[in-house]
Amino acid sequence: MNREITNKNLYLLLPSKVSLVAEIYAKQKGTDIMDSLRLFYHSNTYKELEKEETKLWHYGPVALYEEWMENG
Repeated sequence: MNREITNKNLYLLLPSKVSLVAEIYAKQKGTDIMDSLRLFYHSNTYKELEKEETKLWHYGPVALYEEWMENG
Protein backbone atom coordinates (compact mmCIF):
# COMPACT_ATOMS: atom_id res chain seq x y z
CA MET A 1 0.00 0.00 0.00
CA ASN A 2 1.36 3.41 -1.00
CA ARG A 3 1.12 5.85 1.92
CA GLU A 4 2.95 8.72 0.28
CA ILE A 5 1.24 12.11 0.50
CA THR A 6 0.94 13.76 -2.90
CA ASN A 7 -1.04 16.62 -4.40
CA LYS A 8 -3.53 13.98 -5.55
CA ASN A 9 -4.38 12.68 -2.07
CA LEU A 10 -3.56 15.61 0.21
CA TYR A 11 -7.21 16.65 0.19
CA LEU A 12 -7.94 13.69 2.46
CA LEU A 13 -5.97 15.24 5.34
CA LEU A 14 -7.25 18.79 5.08
CA PRO A 15 -10.83 18.73 6.46
CA SER A 16 -9.85 17.65 9.97
CA LYS A 17 -6.95 20.12 10.12
CA VAL A 18 -9.09 22.97 8.81
CA SER A 19 -11.91 22.29 11.26
CA LEU A 20 -9.53 22.28 14.23
CA VAL A 21 -7.87 25.54 13.12
CA ALA A 22 -11.28 27.15 12.65
CA GLU A 23 -12.34 25.95 16.09
CA ILE A 24 -9.29 27.58 17.69
CA TYR A 25 -9.97 30.81 15.81
CA ALA A 26 -13.64 30.82 16.82
CA LYS A 27 -12.72 30.39 20.49
CA GLN A 28 -9.94 32.98 20.41
CA LYS A 29 -11.89 35.62 18.48
CA GLY A 30 -15.40 34.84 19.72
CA THR A 31 -16.75 34.21 16.22
CA ASP A 32 -19.07 31.65 14.74
CA ILE A 33 -17.41 28.44 13.55
CA MET A 34 -18.83 28.84 10.04
CA ASP A 35 -17.39 32.35 9.77
CA SER A 36 -14.06 31.01 11.01
CA LEU A 37 -14.11 28.26 8.39
CA ARG A 38 -14.87 30.76 5.61
CA LEU A 39 -12.07 33.04 6.73
CA PHE A 40 -9.56 30.21 6.86
CA TYR A 41 -10.56 28.78 3.48
CA HIS A 42 -9.90 32.22 1.96
CA SER A 43 -6.56 32.72 3.71
CA ASN A 44 -3.07 32.57 2.25
CA THR A 45 -2.25 29.88 4.80
CA TYR A 46 -4.95 27.61 3.38
CA LYS A 47 -3.74 28.24 -0.16
CA GLU A 48 -0.28 27.13 0.93
CA LEU A 49 -1.67 24.21 2.93
CA GLU A 50 -3.26 22.86 -0.26
CA LYS A 51 0.18 22.49 -1.83
CA GLU A 52 1.96 19.29 -0.84
CA GLU A 53 5.39 20.78 -1.48
CA THR A 54 5.00 23.40 1.28
CA LYS A 55 4.74 20.59 3.84
CA LEU A 56 2.31 22.66 5.93
CA TRP A 57 0.19 19.52 6.16
CA HIS A 58 2.78 18.31 8.69
CA TYR A 59 1.73 21.09 11.07
CA GLY A 60 -0.73 20.50 13.87
CA PRO A 61 -3.74 22.78 14.38
CA VAL A 62 -2.01 25.16 16.79
CA ALA A 63 0.96 25.65 14.48
CA LEU A 64 -1.38 26.19 11.51
CA TYR A 65 -3.38 28.72 13.53
CA GLU A 66 -0.19 30.59 14.43
CA GLU A 67 0.92 30.51 10.78
CA TRP A 68 -2.45 31.94 9.77
CA MET A 69 -2.28 34.73 12.37
CA GLU A 70 1.27 35.65 11.32
CA ASN A 71 0.98 35.37 7.53
CA GLY A 72 -2.69 35.56 6.71
